[in-house]
Amino acid sequence: LLAVDLMAKDICLEPRKVRESGNAEFISSRLAHILEEHPSTVMNRIMNPPGPEFAYAGRFVDPMTAERIERMNLPGVYTRGVYARFYPQGALMSHVVGFSNREGLGSAGIEMRMDRHLRGRPGLRQSERDGRQYEIYTRRSLDLPPQEGADVYLTLDKNVQDIVEWQLELAVQEQEALGAWAVVQEVRTGRILALASHPNFDPNEFNTASSEQLLNRPIGYTFEPGSTLKAAVFAAAFNEGLITPDDRYDCEDGVWFYRGRPLRDFRPYGILTVTDLLKKSSNIGTAKIALQLGEKRLERYLREFGFGSYPGLDLPGEEQGIFAPRSQWDGLAITRIPIGHSISGTALHLAGLYSTLANSGQRMRPYVVDRVVGGDGTIIFEAKPEVVATPIRPEVARLMCRLLLGVTQDDGTARRARIDGYNVAGKTGTAEKLVDGRYSRAHNVASFVGFLPVEDPEITIVIVLDEPKGRTGGMVAAPVFQKVGEQLVRYLDIPAHGGSYQYARDPLSPPPPDTGEPEFEWQMDQTISGLPRGV
Repeated sequence: LLAVDLMAKDICLEPRKVRESGNAEFISSRLAHILEEHPSTVMNRIMNPPGPEFAYAGRFVDPMTAERIERMNLPGVYTRGVYARFYPQGALMSHVVGFSNREGLGSAGIEMRMDRHLRGRPGLRQSERDGRQYEIYTRRSLDLPPQEGADVYLTLDKNVQDIVEWQLELAVQEQEALGAWAVVQEVRTGRILALASHPNFDPNEFNTASSEQLLNRPIGYTFEPGSTLKAAVFAAAFNEGLITPDDRYDCEDGVWFYRGRPLRDFRPYGILTVTDLLKKSSNIGTAKIALQLGEKRLERYLREFGFGSYPGLDLPGEEQGIFAPRSQWDGLAITRIPIGHSISGTALHLAGLYSTLANSGQRMRPYVVDRVVGGDGTIIFEAKPEVVATPIRPEVARLMCRLLLGVTQDDGTARRARIDGYNVAGKTGTAEKLVDGRYSRAHNVASFVGFLPVEDPEITIVIVLDEPKGRTGGMVAAPVFQKVGEQLVRYLDIPAHGGSYQYARDPLSPPPPDTGEPEFEWQMDQTISGLPRGV
């Protein structure tokens, strides 16, 4: 249970009656003591009320405190029953649940998006009264009872969310980062199992939260994705038949000039295959592949993967990121966009990209509202998985799964993301932030996006840290992925596959003579079973 209405009391004042009693100072002092207010604050409401006949001494006071005031029988003081929104889980899932303001209006998160369903409707009665102002029941012409608000069920799993939030908090403390956020998504459906952001806030005390605490970072914080975007470029080039995994590219020993401007790799490389370009995250190799792809096709594929548009999550506060149309690109954009610069998106954009690769090339609409059930049990709404785009062919998606697996191997950039017994595919990202119009080496966003198990992907996990002291995605985000992932595979009972595997053949190579074998298959070691459930 994430949000409920509880009975509370407003402490109301009749200012004129309090003043006429001659005990205004005593009354204000007693109320201030019980309500933990300063006496001058309560006295000001008595002496300078917003209206002559009414003022609040306290709002949404718990019933026991209100009862103490009622027993005092103070002149001009009375209570009035109201409902107050209460969030039993506190800060857990706070950015998704959101909050209702003091007037009961949904003002953030699901509370805001689903307010019309949660609020219910007041009743209406039309009748006549006699001379003593009593209703004449036989003259009642209209009697519509109030309608109870609906229940909203979320796709989020409380235990998954708790695991993710705890690991983010630990990572922020360890890395002295400004913040961290994460997404856990079901690959085949688009369901969001966790959407977490740190720092968070307690919706019961929403009025004390800062703007930094209220920001839902997975959908509302845009950043340059860096090398995590390279997977989209490689997938596009494979889909167009421009490259094969064994093609070789010259990485220019770490520095390559294009249109008079240098592009550098993190380490100097010479000749690398396409497989190694992705594994070692070569900026130069990626840029050369993008030049083969061309501006028109590069833009089309990135948009089909969801960049530059709203992901479509059923929460307020989504950002679409920045992805300028091709007509506005400068001469360097074709080599900078492919490596995750001059373009921005959110963690949800990255989750969509990698879930698409893991889901045979089908991009699913993300969603957090599972169903809405009326007070009478009627299902008002029930979500169903929805394919919104198919940017690449299934065999290309499977090939990308194999290549991205290499990133977590011994010579890849994300060795720290590996999980015992599971084959993990993914990509690291380290993007410098713009400070005063220039990229700063001292400020960066580090990320890792991965899915597992590669043999039959079930979940995609995105981990992002803002300005960690460890800097690179492989150093700081990949270990968080590993800690989250090793708990989730057991809690979600995801089957494990031991050891290494390889394709029977390259999915994009010409088919061999028909021998009755399937066109594409996995070769893997014996499945490990019997892992315990639980966290």
